Amino acid sequence: MSKDRSQTPAPASSRPEIDAFLERVKSLGPSTNPSGKRGRLVFGLDATMSRQPTWDSACALQADMFREAAAIGGLDIQLVYFRSLTECRASGWVAASAKLADLMSKIDCRGGHTQIRKVLRHAREEHGKQKIQALVFVGDAMEEPIDDLCVTAGELGLLGVPVFMFQEGNDPVAERAFKEVARLSRGAYCRFDTGSAKELGDLLRAVAAYAAGGIKALDDLSARKAGAARMLLTQLRS
Repeated sequence: MSKDRSQTPAPASSRPEIDAFLERVKSLGPSTNPSGKRGRLVFGLDATMSRQPTWDSACALQADMFREAAAIGGLDIQLVYFRSLTECRASGWVAASAKLADLMSKIDCRGGHTQIRKVLRHAREEHGKQKIQALVFVGDAMEEPIDDLCVTAGELGLLGVPVFMFQEGNDPVAERAFKEVARLSRGAYCRFDTGSAKELGDLLRAVAAYAAGGIKALDDLSARKAGAARMLLTQLRS
């Protein structure tokens, strides 16, 4: 790996950053998932060694997101992760939260470089087989030519597949790249760290609910829980 990206703690995401993320989601408009059909979401993870210190908590948040979607009953998730120098793997499509949690529990972080473009290209290929509602990616670094990512992100944008880029920490190279991927794909970007983990969890659950069931699912979620779901629902209806 080119550098140790885990040494300098990042400040927690500010409320304006979270609000800006929700504002960007609003501009996507209502979910276009046809009534009666399950939503499909690709979930990408950086599993390189720099993420080891927060890996367990990140997996817990991601499992919470899937449990929220499973409660709605309308979302299938495919897990894609990379680690080492060339390893990039995708699971099958998962409809049971316990299955996804089991898959994530078997992944350990290993040293290597980022392979974000492979995740983007995989999402594009999956969309060509059957429509996916969104791609969510969680990572802390970017070590690839940014133009390569931008080309694929733009293709996803033209296909109507928004990419939600969640950055752990404050690496400036990753921030620039993640924001550009989100912009070109007509998705959204948000930064988080351990101090804002709960907010990230709220956002992940809200995005999952939206991908699975659109406005109604968000309405149901906001009735049970305040926070991101309620804010997102307000933004979508404004």
